[in-house]
Amino acid sequence: MSGIDRLTERFARRLARGTSRRSVLAVLGAAITGAGGFPLLPVARAASSAPGAPGSRPPMLSGNPQDPGDQASCDYWRYCAIDGFLCTCCGGTVNSCPPGTEMSPITWIGTCINAADGRAYVISYNDCCGVSSCGQCFCNRNEGDRPQARPQSNNDYNWCLGTQSSIYNCSVAAIVGVADKAK
Repeated sequence: MSGIDRLTERFARRLARGTSRRSVLAVLGAAITGAGGFPLLPVARAASSAPGAPGSRPPMLSGNPQDPGDQASCDYWRYCAIDGFLCTCCGGTVNSCPPGTEMSPITWIGTCINAADGRAYVISYNDCCGVSSCGQCFCNRNEGDRPQARPQSNNDYNWCLGTQSSIYNCSVAAIVGVADKAK
């Protein structure tokens, strides 16, 4: 036998004498448990969304003083009852779908208040369908959301059923009109 074989055999025998199956299982179990807790550690997520930080995006403003806010932010006034990915982050706009997708003719509605003029507007939320989910700028606001027994006012459905493909991509928020004041 060569010297390397004798050295390897000696090391393997010493390791086998000094450890048991239980100790190997204990170390393996501790490693698995520790790895499972790793995602729970705190992470500085706010730094990545700070203005000027790498990967941050500039605000998408309409330029119209009557339409204030960042159209790619969940806090934008038209998104008060939206549930899904914002088309403004996926290649579309607040009113139009990204290229390669189709706007669903079936919609849910919400009533949102524009901070610029203090008026309530009826907003039509349409899903854009046909391409896999965008995965960017997820927004789930449920102001005025109704139970699924009233589907026209519920945002939990996949509204792509009226299109050629039922694959959801993102959602738009188009103004339908001014809401009537309650009498």
